[in-house]
Amino acid sequence: MKNKPNHVEVVDIKNCPFARMNLTEVHRQSLKHRSVIVLIYDNKGKLYLQKRSAEKKHYPGRWDLSASGHVYVKESFEDAALRVLKTKLGIEHANIKELTELKASSETGYEFIKLFILDKLNTVSPPNPNEVESGFFYSMNELGWLLKECRELLAPKLVYLNDIKMLYKMK
Repeated sequence: MKNKPNHVEVVDIKNCPFARMNLTEVHRQSLKHRSVIVLIYDNKGKLYLQKRSAEKKHYPGRWDLSASGHVYVKESFEDAALRVLKTKLGIEHANIKELTELKASSETGYEFIKLFILDKLNTVSPPNPNEVESGFFYSMNELGWLLKECRELLAPKLVYLNDIKMLYKMK
């Protein structure tokens, strides 16, 4: 089968691939698969959040993590992270650092997630409007206020990573 950009590897509980499927079907069946998240921080330690395009199928118009996406068939986690940065935010040749891996669960959308950091990036060029409406760097206090007062405007993975204290674990 030719590798298609909307195909991902379905994985078992140990993150070992056993099938290739269309992403829409993987989500419909809540099957385990892989994704990446890249957290972008400026030199003051503020976290870049993106506002998802109103055209997105899942959580349109909500504030979300800096950049995230799925790992396609035969793609490494790092390659997926670099692709996501380029396609969503126009960031190329980024010096990303792996932070941790989260196990697939209902809280992660049944995704094994590798979390990366891109540090000390003070500006982000205009994002891809098909993916991202806008973006802004938030301090820990500002993010705390958003989580307390505007939780319904936030994507679930942003809330989850905050709840497990992963958003401000630097280095």
